Amino acid sequence: MPEQPRSKDPLHGITLKALLTELVDEMGWEELAAWVPINCFRLDPSIKSSLTFLRKTPWARAKVEALYIRRQRQRDRA
Repeated sequence: MPEQPRSKDPLHGITLKALLTELVDEMGWEELAAWVPINCFRLDPSIKSSLTFLRKTPWARAKVEALYIRRQRQRDRA
């Protein structure tokens, strides 16, 4: 059986919740807010409220996804 071609999308198969949870676990809310300065990361942050905001705000979601990709590439190089 032929192997399925791999997606070139670095976010393929990763949910927004998994991505955000991994960033928070690695960086913490404070550092995440420094990289992506939005209130849902600064003021009483939670995964649930942040997911709600990110799903409704494409520019913020794009910044978080770009940060995740950048960190993944750095990790892959190390």
